Amino acid sequence: MNRALEIREEKEPAEEEIGAGDQGMVFGFASDETSELMPLPISLAHKLSKRLTEVRENRTLPYLRPDGKTQVSVKYENDIPVSVDVIVVSTQHNPDVSLKTIRNDIIKNVIEPVIPTSLLHKNTKIYVNPTGRFVIGGPIGDSGLTGRKIIV
Repeated sequence: MNRALEIREEKEPAEEEIGAGDQGMVFGFASDETSELMPLPISLAHKLSKRLTEVRENRTLPYLRPDGKTQVSVKYENDIPVSVDVIVVSTQHNPDVSLKTIRNDIIKNVIEPVIPTSLLHKNTKIYVNPTGRFVIGGPIGDSGLTGRKIIV
């Protein structure tokens, strides 16, 4: 079906009434910046997230818990990615680990293996758990009154 539910039973709709016939959100675009045809910032963010899972599951960083978020900001010149300006990694963790330990471990075991050194520069900003401790995660951690979970 290629028409919205509201007009399926009616006469042929006017052009401005034709919709997708379903609901959803679409974002991003194909790009030849990466082998997976994704823009570099989202590709790097996905790889950081995957690496967070790996170091948690293989017990490299046994104090990590499942919730986590990543963000990468890339500087472009003439439509070419030239450097990573900002990296944000927030990860849930056991309560007995210091933020300093988490920061050092995430940089060494997550960021450095993923982000190409050619894209890093002396002014690259790295934020690890910038809002502080992240002990309570998942839907109970930030769903709020409505019970909805934030999604990126």
